[in-house]
Amino acid sequence: MSDLDPQTETRIDEPVPEEAEREALLTPTQAVERMRINVPPRANRKLRVLVERVNADSQLKSWWHVANVNAVKRLEINDHSWVHIQIVANIGLKLLRQLVKNGVEPAVVRDYGMSREDAEVVVALGAFLHCIGMAVHRDRHEDWSLFLAEPKLRELLEGLYEEPDLTVICSEVLQAITSHRENGRPLTLESGILRVADALDMAEGRSRIPFQHGRVSIHSLSAAAIEGVEIKDGEKAPVLIEITMNNSSGIYQVDELLKAKLRGSGLEPYVEVVARIDTEAEKSLIPLYRLEL
Repeated sequence: MSDLDPQTETRIDEPVPEEAEREALLTPTQAVERMRINVPPRANRKLRVLVERVNADSQLKSWWHVANVNAVKRLEINDHSWVHIQIVANIGLKLLRQLVKNGVEPAVVRDYGMSREDAEVVVALGAFLHCIGMAVHRDRHEDWSLFLAEPKLRELLEGLYEEPDLTVICSEVLQAITSHRENGRPLTLESGILRVADALDMAEGRSRIPFQHGRVSIHSLSAAAIEGVEIKDGEKAPVLIEITMNNSSGIYQVDELLKAKLRGSGLEPYVEVVARIDTEAEKSLIPLYRLEL
């Protein structure tokens, strides 16, 4: 996947499956010290300053750590660490930039006369803050994210925006956060991008935890079947999302879960999705499945 930072390339193309579990075992101080978000800011000065502030923010990083402990250690579900945050931010920015390159106008440009750089700030902040509510609880975590995010947004954006633009940016980010849930209803391109970017962090480096803990179901099997995700220029649409699988059970991730996030996102006219598998080398994920009654 081009135009991503090297660490994100590694996670997507060569997943490191133990990353989230290792992080959940660290002390809070150890976990926070090793976190550093990398995204390509290009010529976007506001985005560059924002990333610097995020990397210096111990409270935000602490939320990421607690969210991951709740997800990985306590619930044994998929990774919610800072690595997930970084991947969603990178994918979101790539989707936005590719759509803009093909003439698709972000909502903050169309509705408020702001710039494309401001749209990048909205997408990046949405990624940084979208699941901090997992630090409170998995249930309704999008709502807890809203509760925590609003004052943090104003802190991170201090001096970068003045009123009323500050409130506009904060409101757009909060909409993106609440819209990323499964039954969310994005009203903007930016919030739809966050919703889809979150769903696209599906490679096995993130998804192996339930499978490794013996939770054999269509959810865990299909998640373990996803090898990688690549975003390219499409032929029929501005964006081609190509998903590689080691087992045909991965179709469930694509046809049920990704489709659910794409449907209603507003990105449907701009995205085509292709899933590929080498049927001759199909990987056997389990030797025998016994129905538990």
